[in-house]
Amino acid sequence: MTAGSGARPSVLYVTDLAYPARGRRYCDEDILLTSRLRADFDLALCHPLDALALMDGFDAVVVRNSGPVLHYQRAYDAFREHALATGAKVYNPVTGRGDMAGKRYLLDLFAAGYPVIPTVGTAADAGLLPASELYAVKPLRGADSAGLEFVPRLTGLDLTGLLAQPKIDFRYEVSFYFVDDAFQYALHAPDPARRWELVPYDASPADLEFARLFIGWNALDHGVQRVDACRTRDGGLLLVELEDLNPYLSLDALDPATREAFVGALTRSLRAFTAPG
Repeated sequence: MTAGSGARPSVLYVTDLAYPARGRRYCDEDILLTSRLRADFDLALCHPLDALALMDGFDAVVVRNSGPVLHYQRAYDAFREHALATGAKVYNPVTGRGDMAGKRYLLDLFAAGYPVIPTVGTAADAGLLPASELYAVKPLRGADSAGLEFVPRLTGLDLTGLLAQPKIDFRYEVSFYFVDDAFQYALHAPDPARRWELVPYDASPADLEFARLFIGWNALDHGVQRVDACRTRDGGLLLVELEDLNPYLSLDALDPATREAFVGALTRSLRAFTAPG
């Protein structure tokens, strides 16, 4: 197969169909999306460990439910370096500033005064955090709660390669889903202890203003992004994560009309992304 050889764009769709996600079935989502994208693209699926070897044969690479990068960090770094060196079209673009680049952005956003969960990267800065009975300590390159620990105090801890946050007493979590810079839908977990039991959420204008603040900061021209936030006891929203690498979309929680609208938006975005020039 040679990139650009046919009338339709060729797409390498990167996914780990066997990834054992807690409370979710990644494979179902990717089976649905690829079954629909085949109407517009010449499509092939591959595991993330095979992406580097195959990517040059396609017009674009779509990275979807490929699992946490920390499980194959060296392979991902080589894939990313090759994409930057060759100008390969990767969707989402590898220039993302959110979780794609690790969680250091939470430190930067907190320092800059954005509405995020207070976050520090050294024990010496612990005084910048509000008092809390417990603090969450997690790896800067973490994902899916890997390496997450809760500790009663930060004094004396070595936070090299880690970040620390107060354990927030929130009412619920809510996620906002975007294709490019266009809002698609929102879902929330009414029970904080059941993160992935999601139901549709009617986002207010203030909610969308909050979410778009981070979409604008990330400045990706194309891509699927998920803005995860928590609703605090005082009614405000704080950013939990800006997922811009391979966000799970929870399409099974949507009504058919909303799901179809999302698939249409994704298809249009990919057509524009793969267009010559």
